[in-house]
Amino acid sequence: MTQTIKHDVADLSLAELGEKRIKWSAREMQVLDRIRQRFSKEKPFTGKRMLVCAHITAETANLAIALKEGGMESCLIASNPLSTQDDVAAALVKIYGIPVFAKKGESAETYVKHIEIGLDSKPQVIMDDGSDVIATLLKERPGQIKDIIGCTEETTTGIVRLKAMENEGVLPFAAIAVNDSKTKHLFDNRYGTGQSTLDGILRATNILVAGKVAVVVGYGWCSKGIAMRAKGLGADVIVTEIDPIRALEAKMDGFRVMPMAEAAKEGDFFITATGNRHVVDLEHFKNMKDGAIVCNSGHFNLELNLDALADISLSQEEVKPFVMEYKRDPNKSFKAGSVFVLGEGRLINLAAAEGHPSAVMDMSFANQALAVEFLVKNQDNLAKKLQTLPAEVDREVAKLKLDSMGVSIDSLSSEMHEYMNSWTIGT
Repeated sequence: MTQTIKHDVADLSLAELGEKRIKWSAREMQVLDRIRQRFSKEKPFTGKRMLVCAHITAETANLAIALKEGGMESCLIASNPLSTQDDVAAALVKIYGIPVFAKKGESAETYVKHIEIGLDSKPQVIMDDGSDVIATLLKERPGQIKDIIGCTEETTTGIVRLKAMENEGVLPFAAIAVNDSKTKHLFDNRYGTGQSTLDGILRATNILVAGKVAVVVGYGWCSKGIAMRAKGLGADVIVTEIDPIRALEAKMDGFRVMPMAEAAKEGDFFITATGNRHVVDLEHFKNMKDGAIVCNSGHFNLELNLDALADISLSQEEVKPFVMEYKRDPNKSFKAGSVFVLGEGRLINLAAAEGHPSAVMDMSFANQALAVEFLVKNQDNLAKKLQTLPAEVDREVAKLKLDSMGVSIDSLSSEMHEYMNSWTIGT
């Protein structure tokens, strides 16, 4: 099989380890497994080709396996140069027969090359993570657009880009905003990002969080989870925001709220998760304490202006895996000493750790699998716009997850149902 499956992975000899990792994560992904079993019987994707741009992790592998059992011919590429688990990539190729083009630590040039290879596979459905594939398709390969049924997008960052495409009138097919499903962002973004981000920081640095000042940049669902977990480990959490409603929410959740220019002077470590660029900028790096730790848990590393940091630094040195020390030039900085950047400013939870726990990705990838099915089944009736999965799909995923956890809930009685749907029944 290794001779016939095209691939570009780090080391096929890691396949056995990767298979064990995939099977371990599958134990926590029972909702996706139920969908896989149905796909295996119904084969809804027979004859269809798909490009999956995602973090190549054990959880993604289980999604790819479920799609394959449903008849889908998939090609997998990495959505981030540092997020690939090389053993998982090897197992997908060697054991499961799924083409993968991804290596942990791949260069920017290789990352772009893999996008091109993925599009060369002539996909009809695209599962994107950040919308780099869709952007490349629109800018460089307009001739392929006519063959695309639609796409799914998992991230907040990617949805922002798809909305911009729609607003400019250039989105040429239906796009499913998987991130907008409640069983995705309320759990994956909050609990998954919160836990895995702190996990990545601790694996990279082994710092004691208790007693430290943690600055969380932004207060969307990902940042809410990060702030919650940092507080749970004993940090004094500062939140910075541009949205008055979210800032007010952070304040009432018990966090200090202030502008980034002020927080920069207080923080011991900084975590960004905004989806915007240069939210930690030159003026902030100049004012940070000696020994300040900076990392990003948003999709792209451009949240940190690392070029500006380099410009005010005398040297850069990797002092341990995923930890780069920038020694600031005292003539160019308000504060002397070093700033430590984790994971090259890329997703710290995937660069230094293993990403979100399988149990939470179970719901996210259940949504992804069902979104692909929705696109294929409704391809002739979908508007060329960004849209969410029907609410009943969201509820079904939640019901399946509760069932897998052994949790039962109440249901409305006929009397309750009548009351909830009537305006004539009063007090």
